[in-house]
Amino acid sequence: MRYPTNIMRIKYFRKFLKLLVQFKKTEHTFMIVMAILIGIIGGYGAIVFRYAIRFFQSIFFGSWHSNIEYISGLPWYVVLFVPAIGGLIVGPIIYFFAREAKGHGVPEVMEAIILKGGAIRPRVVLAKIIASAVSIGTGGSVGREGPIVQIGSAAGSSLGQIIHVRGSQLRTLVACGAAAGIAGTFNAPIAGAIFSLEILLGDFAITQFSPIVIASVTSTVVSRFYLGNYPAFIIPKYELVSIYEFIPYSILGILAAIVAVTFINVLYKSEDLFDAIPIPEWIKPAIGGLIIGAVGLYFPHIFGVGYETMDMALAGKLSWSFLLMLIFLKLFATSITIGSGGSGGIFAPSLFLGASLGGFVGTLTNMWFPNIAGSPGAYTLVGMGAVAAATMHAPMTSILILFELTNDYRIILPLMTAIILSVLIKMQLKKESIYSLKLMRKGLQLKKEYEPNVLSNIKIKKLYKTNTPKILYNTPFEKLVEITKENIHLNYFVVDENDSLMGILSPFKIRQMAKNTDKGHINITAKDVIIDDKIYFTPEDTLDMVGLILNDLILDEIPIVNNEEERKLIGYISKTEVIHAYNREIMKKDMLKSVSGYIGSATKFKKLKLTDGEVLCEVEVPGEFIGKNLNNLDLRQKYGIEVILIKQNFDRETNEAEKVFVPDPGYNFEYGDKILIIGEEENVEKFNS
Repeated sequence: MRYPTNIMRIKYFRKFLKLLVQFKKTEHTFMIVMAILIGIIGGYGAIVFRYAIRFFQSIFFGSWHSNIEYISGLPWYVVLFVPAIGGLIVGPIIYFFAREAKGHGVPEVMEAIILKGGAIRPRVVLAKIIASAVSIGTGGSVGREGPIVQIGSAAGSSLGQIIHVRGSQLRTLVACGAAAGIAGTFNAPIAGAIFSLEILLGDFAITQFSPIVIASVTSTVVSRFYLGNYPAFIIPKYELVSIYEFIPYSILGILAAIVAVTFINVLYKSEDLFDAIPIPEWIKPAIGGLIIGAVGLYFPHIFGVGYETMDMALAGKLSWSFLLMLIFLKLFATSITIGSGGSGGIFAPSLFLGASLGGFVGTLTNMWFPNIAGSPGAYTLVGMGAVAAATMHAPMTSILILFELTNDYRIILPLMTAIILSVLIKMQLKKESIYSLKLMRKGLQLKKEYEPNVLSNIKIKKLYKTNTPKILYNTPFEKLVEITKENIHLNYFVVDENDSLMGILSPFKIRQMAKNTDKGHINITAKDVIIDDKIYFTPEDTLDMVGLILNDLILDEIPIVNNEEERKLIGYISKTEVIHAYNREIMKKDMLKSVSGYIGSATKFKKLKLTDGEVLCEVEVPGEFIGKNLNNLDLRQKYGIEVILIKQNFDRETNEAEKVFVPDPGYNFEYGDKILIIGEEENVEKFNS
């Protein structure tokens, strides 16, 4: 029997890729095939990642099955220094090879979807597998779910980029990879699909739902073939003893929100503290590892993913005092591991915190109210879902993943009660999830303001006038009366000999005083009738600040000075100019919304017929255009069409959602871009085919 050589394998692979490219013409079939393929890759990715963790555990701890009892029997120097050695390995991998492999994994996937249309560098797959497997295998207090999401997403993205899919297809393939990773890890296909839709895409459209579900199911089939059809946790049987049990379950939901907020705050505070340490970034994971090793000397429960400790809590084998202590220890350990630059997820630590909290509440409830309380294991399970849901803002994923783990409908009612309460209270205490907060800290504005301040970006230096109506401070009252009669201005500005602003003068006030026949005005000068000496702006200030002053005070013109120190009068700005600027900006915003609205709705009817046989049509940038510009593509010559507008789903300059702009011939297209084209109907159809 002849075995294929490497050259033959490459030829087969190329033929397979060509076949996939042909499938692209039938989009539905193509996406189904791609989903199955990514599901297989994701399933094998989950298996490889698990064995990679075991491999590094066996190297550093002497056994791949390094449970709590085993670690407790190791020499103290092994427990102390192995996590630090792991940090020394992880740091350079992340810093020099793939920065995206640092931290949770999920926010990096979200960032790729938002900023890059789903494009993830292929090297992230290898870097994340090694970095996270070393982190977990050497005792880092992180989970494997976040890494496998990033690994699966990177694999899906890489495959999509190889065959040049469109931006929307690439984002779906990224989500397929994430769903496959979660499903393969937890043996939970429904939860894997909902995780991708709820957290990564935030969209349950049927065009995305179908391939994601298929990828999730395929991955589960692969993982079950190799790992068996076993749940991630050992779930005890339980029953709802009394209707009054909903009271402690509700209290558990409230406490879960508090734990989630504390976890998020401490984790990012830890990141800030490590960022402030003036040493090379690639060394910092070793410092974090040394701290973890010191804690692990006394409490090895915080090492690694922590499934063994969670199983003990589910079985009711831990005391309430120890469970309470584990909440603080795990929270601290995970924050140190990730904050120092380690690689791993926060989903398993969230479950660990929830298990400890739930076991604590359940044990106390059984002690105080034994007649109405179920087993502590039930509270442990509900606590896991409540803390995870509040931390990630993913109630549907948490409910479904625990339902799939238990396969018992009776857990749903208390689970839903605690989860919904925890998410609602958490969002009141802190709006951002642990994932979205990381993106916000990078300056990515994921949500548009309902009514943006259109004047906040316009500086005064663009609009102020220089023909300033100024009056010297010692000008006598009689002269002021003459000036206000001869030159009609809404306000005058009083200055000293150096042209430094002293204040604002009101012509209306001068006229009112002139009507008074009292001769007491003879010795009055301009500085005596100043109505305000603290209102002024500089050219670098923005119009929104001027608008606030004009609304609050009865003034029509505001003085402009060169700077805060010298206060030399250089001009003024009027209420009329501010109003005109506001109207211009609103008009521009409305036009932009109209164009953007058309682009958004154009996909519903595909094209708009114009006169002379021409059509206006929006299309997503084909995968072959990525990295190229209009100069390279020469669409007018090749297809007889013109590009009217370009739309980015995310403005990469200002980090705000959506940007529509006039085509720049040198702009390089990226995944997620759309173009509005015009041309004869035949040419447009040819371009779209």
